[in-house]
Amino acid sequence: MTPEDKFTAIYYEHHHQVYAYAVGRVGRDLADDVAGETFLVAWRKLAEVPPTPLPWLLGVARNVVRQRYHAEIRQAALAAELRTWVDEAYLDVAEGVTEKAATLAALAQLGEEDRELLTLVAWHGLRPRDAAKVVGCSTAAYAVRLHRARKRLQQALAQPPLPQRRSAKSVAGSVASSVVSSVVSKEFSR
Repeated sequence: MTPEDKFTAIYYEHHHQVYAYAVGRVGRDLADDVAGETFLVAWRKLAEVPPTPLPWLLGVARNVVRQRYHAEIRQAALAAELRTWVDEAYLDVAEGVTEKAATLAALAQLGEEDRELLTLVAWHGLRPRDAAKVVGCSTAAYAVRLHRARKRLQQALAQPPLPQRRSAKSVAGSVASSVVSSVVSKEFSR
């Protein structure tokens, strides 16, 4: 198999998964850039790509996100994406709107690391061993972190029902507003 054929096979088999990972980390607006850079690294280091390339590719995507984007930019894009998901959850009557909206709102309340730990397994379908490679830790450490993240998600889900607290839309909006305010205030203070 030629290098071009190997790369093409890897690209067609895993592009949608790398893109989905990037959407979860930086939002739809920046996901194409992250996926593109990830596969550029894969092309340049094709000899280093392991036989099971997905964990390696997601690890590269994670590094691309860390190197290229500042924390505030990632948070603003993610908050906007979560707000979109929450809005979609309210409009999607057929799929259990209340549960979906509550879960997305609870995810929005978690820290970025907890969201990543949970979504690598639940949304991206990785096994814990492969997810551990993505975040750069042992499988045992990942299992402990995942357990703690799940407990925090359960606590967020167990909070009082929406009428007694802010709605999921306002939670996502508050996250986005605070991040945007932080970025704007830093820009104007220069």
